[in-house]
Amino acid sequence: MKDIKFKIGDKKYEASVVEKEDGKVEVTVNGKAYTVEVEREAPKAKPVKVQAPAAPKAAAAAPAAAPAAPQAPTAGAKTVNAPLPGNIVKVTATVGQAVKPGDVLVVMEAMKMENNIVAESEGSVSRILVQVGQTVQSGDALVEIA
Repeated sequence: MKDIKFKIGDKKYEASVVEKEDGKVEVTVNGKAYTVEVEREAPKAKPVKVQAPAAPKAAAAAPAAAPAAPQAPTAGAKTVNAPLPGNIVKVTATVGQAVKPGDVLVVMEAMKMENNIVAESEGSVSRILVQVGQTVQSGDALVEIA
């Protein structure tokens, strides 16, 4: 909960804001409660360090190739970002899975509540950038949908 004091003209107001599920917020202004839907601009994704998995032993006999650079976001792909800081408690998406808006991709715990992080667009999961137990900050990339 966040308490806010503000003034419009000469009139003073006190409000408390409690984030609910599905992008809704409960705002109490001078004792009267309102449930409102908040439109949020998607936060800019922070760079994520990706470590390539070790090559299988059979591949070691193959001619050596130049080291792979960290993967950049796939062209045309959309990144689903953490809306607030928290801990990843469940990853429900799998790479290659077809998703549509509203499908749950990741469950994260924030402010002692589990929050479903859902797909905002239709596509296929191309990368999962988090794992269970990981702590993320607001704006961190979680899943990429192509």
